[in-house]
Amino acid sequence: MEMSIKENLINIKSELPEHVTLVAVSKTKPIPNVMEAYDTGQRIFGENKIQEMADKYQHMPKDIEWHMIGHVQRNKVKYMAEFVSLIHGVESFKLLKEVNKQAEKHHRIINCLLQIKIAEEESKFGMSAQDASALLQSAEFSELKHIKITGVMGMATFTDDMTQVENEFRFLKRTFTDLQSLNADLKTISMGMSGDYQLAIDCGSTMIRVGSSIFGARN
Repeated sequence: MEMSIKENLINIKSELPEHVTLVAVSKTKPIPNVMEAYDTGQRIFGENKIQEMADKYQHMPKDIEWHMIGHVQRNKVKYMAEFVSLIHGVESFKLLKEVNKQAEKHHRIINCLLQIKIAEEESKFGMSAQDASALLQSAEFSELKHIKITGVMGMATFTDDMTQVENEFRFLKRTFTDLQSLNADLKTISMGMSGDYQLAIDCGSTMIRVGSSIFGARN
């Protein structure tokens, strides 16, 4: 017998430590499925396409926090600037500047995570720890009044080698600690997905992004 979205969610939440935030990854899932999670009490949802997220925002309750967890194209920032709660994948100063510009139009301050490249795979986006450190100390960064960097995000290598994944998670935690000494606003370490979130939490994650373990396999 298949577990329902409700049961999956209740099971996962019952195992999570207090300090860990669950982002339910609702990308590709139809609104009725997402509403089932909402009705179970989930209020934070992650999408990886801005258009799809904007569409769900229009049709769903307004007390939802929408997180943009995918790669962000600068020309699409304007479509989410009005409502997005947290952007996980900020991997360049150019993108940060665009988010700041669009946030200003809506008189908002948008929270962002710096995406740090922790995987060895070429396909993964992100900045180096050195770039992130330089960014936080730069004069240009201090001029951006409509964004707030609240932490870091990282995506581990897609592999069954859990030792490698653990090393990558630990690297992100160390990077976070180093950057936090430059900027006290940093509170969040977004790492860990359906297959490895337990390990991520052991390595210091404060926010996990879980899709298939809640909603079932991708459509």
